Order: sequence, then structure tokens, then C-alpha cells
Amino acid sequence: MTEAKSILKDIKAKKYKPIYFLGGEEPYFIDVISDYIQNNVLEEHERDFNQTILYGKETNAGEILSVAKRFPMMADYQVVIVKEAQSLGKQIDLLTGYFEAPLMSTILVFCSKYKKPDKRKKASKLIAKNGVLFESKKLYENQIGDFITGVLSNKGYKIEPKASLMLIEFLGTDLAKVMNELDKLQIIIPKGNTITAKDVEVNIGISKDFNVFELNKAIGNKEQLKAYKICNYFIENPKEKPLVVTISLLFTHFSRIMQYHGLSDKSDNNVASKLKVNRFFVQDYAVAARNYPMKKVSFIIEKIRDADVKSKGVGASQFGQSDILRELLVQIFS
Repeated sequence: MTEAKSILKDIKAKKYKPIYFLGGEEPYFIDVISDYIQNNVLEEHERDFNQTILYGKETNAGEILSVAKRFPMMADYQVVIVKEAQSLGKQIDLLTGYFEAPLMSTILVFCSKYKKPDKRKKASKLIAKNGVLFESKKLYENQIGDFITGVLSNKGYKIEPKASLMLIEFLGTDLAKVMNELDKLQIIIPKGNTITAKDVEVNIGISKDFNVFELNKAIGNKEQLKAYKICNYFIENPKEKPLVVTISLLFTHFSRIMQYHGLSDKSDNNVASKLKVNRFFVQDYAVAARNYPMKKVSFIIEKIRDADVKSKGVGASQFGQSDILRELLVQIFS
């Protein structure tokens, strides 16, 4: 994320490199960088003669080389973007001669989605030396909150921690989906406002009362009636709240409670740092730790593991999916 911002910052400052190889598991950052180059490096009237889009499945090293070696017409640069570059295979190795001495008036961009660059290869080493070799990595779940906050802050918005958590639970780590929903919220909510859990519920359709965050909180507070109500909602809406996902998030939650027990420094800042959670949620872990001693947490984690195995169909012939979650809650509260 930081590297992508740095690359974009240089491009916006017109500090161009002759080669950009953008590859990796997270397509979002690849799209952001390549789209900015495609839409902003050249003026609109310059693009007809100086901007070429190629596709890895339909092109080869010879064509790429031929286009890249052309000089711009009535412009300072020409832009050549090779999309689906992951399909080029060994063709990329045939361009090492060009990578050694690239034309400075050409901005050659390779977009290799879902395939990271092999940094051991000569081609990659030459691109890194004379251009930009960028690996777009998937963000971890605990990084998505900062990503959401940063995106909205740049657009003049704030977001409640609970609202952010609801989005993460619903959308996971797919940044394209996250951005799509954030765009919707920005259209509806006036700039300068704080996006609330209610805003997310009304405009995106995620329940602010029936989600794993609220289930974790109810369990941590030992609010059994509330926990069972949420559990029943999950059982009645299995497509929206898959059992496997719910169990996984419960495991993460109790693992953090176990980690909290092991901390000697339980200051808010240290807990937030060690557990990789927003400071807003630190008190929830403090309460849960008081209600569930370490020995009980260890027992619960064991039962969550058993439920996970059953949810995947192992040794659960006599159990329905609804029974697995209800049984787990009984074990947690026992």
C-alpha cells in the first residue's frame, strides 16, 4: 500500500520511469496505477497517436518491442500499456535487451494480475534497475480498516470503527468490492460527515445489530439472550452469514482474548498494537478477558476448532449446520 502511494506520488509529480511492471495478487493497486497513467500522462488530444493498449494473450515480444521503440508524435512521451501481461509467459524474457536501454520517451507499462514478478530473473532485475518493479500484495484483514480510513480521509470523510468493521466482515479483503461500496456511500452521504454503522446498514444492507462484531461483543459481555438472537439470525440467513466464516471470526476473536491475557502491558495503545485492533475495541477485550479466564478461553478455542471441523462435514453426520453453532454457544456459556 505504501509503495503504491509512493509510485503514484512520483507519477503525479511527472517523475516518470520508462518501464513499470505491475504484478501480484491484489489487482486493485495495479488498476489504480495503470489507470492513472492511461488517463493522465498524456493530454486527450495526444492519445490518438501516442497511446497504445496491448493485451498479453494477443501480442508478443516482437510487437511490444516495435511499439515501444517508436518516438512520440507532437508530445513528450508515448504510453504503451500491456494488459493481461501474465499471459506473456517467456515472451517477457525476450525483451531484456530493451530493458537494458529503454527509450526514455516511452512509458511502457505491464499489468500482470494475480501473478507476482519473479525477481530472480534477468528481466525483473533490469526492470527494477531502470524502471519500477512493483509487487501488489493482498492486504491482511487487520490492514483493511486503515485502508478504508485512509481512502475516506482523503475524500473528506470519517468513519466509525464499528461501521468500518461491518464493511470488513461483509466484504472481506477484496479491495475492489470495498472501493465500490465506499463510492456508493460517498455519493449518498455529504462530504465532511462521519459514516456511521446506521449509514452502512441503510445504504449497503449490512445489519448493524446482527453481525459477527455484535456476536463477539454479546459473548464477551455474557449477554446470552442477545448472542442467541444473533445466532438464530445467522442460521436463518446462511448465504449472508456462512457458518465457516462465522466460526473463523470467532476463532480470531478468542485467540485475541488469549493473547490479551498474556500481555504484561495492558495499556490501550499496547493492546491495540499487539492485537492489531482499533483502540475503540480494546475495552471489549478487557471485559471479555475478565469474563473468560485463560483456562476457559483455551477450552473455548478447542471447541471452536471442533466446530470448524464439523462445519466442513467431518464427523458431523448427526449435526445440521444450525446445531453446530447452537452447540458451540452452549459450550462457550457453560
